[in-house]
Amino acid sequence: MTTKADIAKLRACLRCQFVQRGADFNARGCPNCEAVLQMQGSQDTVLDCTTSNFDGLVSMIHPDQSWVAKWQHIEKRVPGLYAVKTTGRLPEQYE
Repeated sequence: MTTKADIAKLRACLRCQFVQRGADFNARGCPNCEAVLQMQGSQDTVLDCTTSNFDGLVSMIHPDQSWVAKWQHIEKRVPGLYAVKTTGRLPEQYE
């Protein structure tokens, strides 16, 4: 069972809206954006390139077959959890 405390630890990538715990971004980076953002192992980059301020969650098992994934423009991304809307902006050096 997921608690409010668990949800409060979640962060969304500001580039692709992928959602996971901040510690997971630090440990593994973003599965969609790691080549560009290089968050793995850098807590500062995780804080710069993710946000805890997001609305809604969409869970995608088969993004390439989902109309919701197409509507959210995530049909070519890895399966997982995505924010519907994020608040924040990537720093200029990552855009």
